[in-house]
Amino acid sequence: MSDAAPVVAKPTITFDEFAKVDLRVARIVKAELHPSADRLFKLQLDDGSGVPRQICAGIRGYYTPEELVGQSIIIVANLAPRVIRGEESRGMLLAASDAPKDPAAATERKVVILMPKSDIAPGSIVS
Repeated sequence: MSDAAPVVAKPTITFDEFAKVDLRVARIVKAELHPSADRLFKLQLDDGSGVPRQICAGIRGYYTPEELVGQSIIIVANLAPRVIRGEESRGMLLAASDAPKDPAAATERKVVILMPKSDIAPGSIVS
């Protein structure tokens, strides 16, 4: 039996809706603390496009910058950009968690970044 939180299903989507999501491999080139948010990192990525990409990720309590630099991750590459606490984020990394985000929860939450098992070039398509 698992200690994971109960699964709460999200609404069903069509295959066509899912096919709109552009999942890509990206390599973390630089990881630094977000200057205005204590739970966020600013990550500079090589996404294979030749244009630097920055994302903000709420994984600061689970990883250090040193653990992240050089790692390949999976990102949502076509997520609309948004400004998070004054910093632009152009995408989202994928991570798994054994509990929902709940600052009031007394239990420890585990967060694991999804990474390719083998080395593959930045920009590779995830399907």
